[in-house]
Amino acid sequence: MTRSAGRPGGLDEQAVLLVAGLADLAVSTLGSALGTVRGLLRRSDAAELAAEAERDLAARGRLALDRYAAVPPAHLEILAQHARSRRAAGDA
Repeated sequence: MTRSAGRPGGLDEQAVLLVAGLADLAVSTLGSALGTVRGLLRRSDAAELAAEAERDLAARGRLALDRYAAVPPAHLEILAQHARSRRAAGDA
């Protein structure tokens, strides 16, 4: 698998290179994440940090549910409410 940079290889070689690149990226990312976790575990305020992270995640979850789970009101229902309020304003 030692080709010069300017010459393209076959599809098999390209697939192997892509998989190797992805694996290298995953390993380096995992190593970095583990280093960060180790550093966080050494902190004296780890419990407070974990509680704050839990609150942040819960808030993000609430926002995501509000954004995607809320059903907008029906268009005809809104029109009916406007007509009813206009009719009530005209009667008064």
